[in-house]
Amino acid sequence: MASLRRLYKTFETLIHEIAKFGLVGAFNYLIDVGLFNLLVTQWLHHKPLTAKALSTVVAATSSYFMNRHWTWRDRARTGLVREYSLFIALSAIALGLTLGCLAFGEYVLHEQSLLARNFWGNVVGVGVAMVWRFWSFKRWVFLEPEPDRSDDALHAALL
Repeated sequence: MASLRRLYKTFETLIHEIAKFGLVGAFNYLIDVGLFNLLVTQWLHHKPLTAKALSTVVAATSSYFMNRHWTWRDRARTGLVREYSLFIALSAIALGLTLGCLAFGEYVLHEQSLLARNFWGNVVGVGVAMVWRFWSFKRWVFLEPEPDRSDDALHAALL
């Protein structure tokens, strides 16, 4: 039991970040899937990639603010323009992964039912993109706070 507590303590921050990221992701997944299905069944029936791109942009914008102010609220703030621009750029790569999966089902396998579109775009594509997003956002958008750069800290580091 003590070793389990020690293991938890070692990974406590990461476990909490993954849990929060997952909750934010689940909420925005519902936005993404709901909007995608609305668009693809109503106005963009013959344009599933456009529908997915639009639904993803809406969900990604919501996700940025939720992750910044909850998941990684304790991380360094490097400015809204820098963070949001980078967040959107990395989300665009994630969107490319998602669209690649949807396009594979749509145009290679010729699976064009609503169920197939949801499977390839919202299960496979979003799953692959989720791993990319967690790693890349943690690595490049929501940075660890800079270590103390005072003279005492510098002197202690040199000793």
